[in-house]
Amino acid sequence: MDQLVQLFENVKNIDAKSVVMIVIGALLIYLAIKHDMEPSLLLPMGFGAILVNLPLSGAINQEGGEIGILNVLYDAGIGNELFPLLLFIGIGAMIDFGPLLSNPKLLMFGAAAQFGIFFTFALASLLGFTPQDAASVSAIATADGPTSIFISQYYNSKYMGAILVAAYSYMALVPIIQPPVIKMMTTKQERLIKMPYEGKEVSKTVRILFPIIITIIAGIFARRSVALIGFLMFGNLIRECGVLDSLSETAQKVLANLITIFLGLTISVRMVAADFLTWETLLILGLGLIGFVFDTIGGILLAKLINLFSKKKVNPMIGAAGISAFPMSSRVVHKMGLKEDPHNFLLMHAAGVNVSGQIASVIAGGLIITLVAR
Repeated sequence: MDQLVQLFENVKNIDAKSVVMIVIGALLIYLAIKHDMEPSLLLPMGFGAILVNLPLSGAINQEGGEIGILNVLYDAGIGNELFPLLLFIGIGAMIDFGPLLSNPKLLMFGAAAQFGIFFTFALASLLGFTPQDAASVSAIATADGPTSIFISQYYNSKYMGAILVAAYSYMALVPIIQPPVIKMMTTKQERLIKMPYEGKEVSKTVRILFPIIITIIAGIFARRSVALIGFLMFGNLIRECGVLDSLSETAQKVLANLITIFLGLTISVRMVAADFLTWETLLILGLGLIGFVFDTIGGILLAKLINLFSKKKVNPMIGAAGISAFPMSSRVVHKMGLKEDPHNFLLMHAAGVNVSGQIASVIAGGLIITLVAR
């Protein structure tokens, strides 16, 4: 009988907040499976949230000195920023910079679409967050999960769990968030602007030199971004060099998938009920949404500005693809263009802008780290 009592003794340690977090974990799993919302990350995050919120969970460190395996993984891969950097190698190997290289002017839209990062930083500061936490929250607006992880861990933000849930959830919701913003910011006539694709053939030499040159430029002018941009561009160099096809395939599939699983599970260390269920979490979710909206607006406004002075008109919708959510945002713009006119193909233009946003978001993250002391 005593053994039976001991078996169920841990039940009394369950509290209401832990139950709420377990439900949130289950909700993330549901969204990942049922609605295909960033399943590779939300599913392990959701399961991890359940693990760390079970009473006296052996998965995380306990007051008595017991070491949890998730804390070991966290210290080994996120505490030193290793996992997000390794993931960038896989992301870089997946990206084709061809559409951007054939029309380098598209880089401007990627830069303009980072407006939401700095706007969110200013707003978070006004709402009472410390400069370090405000910088971490602004990372949501990079629309880039690994960059959000890197920045929030760099500042050791206690809000990392909320920041990552917001970042990846909004990335998955890009097809829902962006269309109404694009429609609000553009007229029917602007959305009907046709942009025939006149992409030039990009030589292998240019494709190889591009990641090297970008890394050097970023290292000189935004030194804090050099690790992020360097790993991203190294992955792309593996793809483009032509002599490491097996490594490129491994980086795109095996490495990226494995690191994503570890990331999802270990991020949950910061999703313990006591840290996650706060009013600040709700503020962070709201600020993240604002950041995504203003990223979209920034790219569109640049296109509108160009159209005031250029004879060759730009469809403002492609500016919205300047956020780093690749390739979701470019697909959203392409589908909206086809809906307005079945013969208006914006995919290649939007893809070029989208990959420029990938570069710009990493550099913007580096600038935030440079501007705000740890």
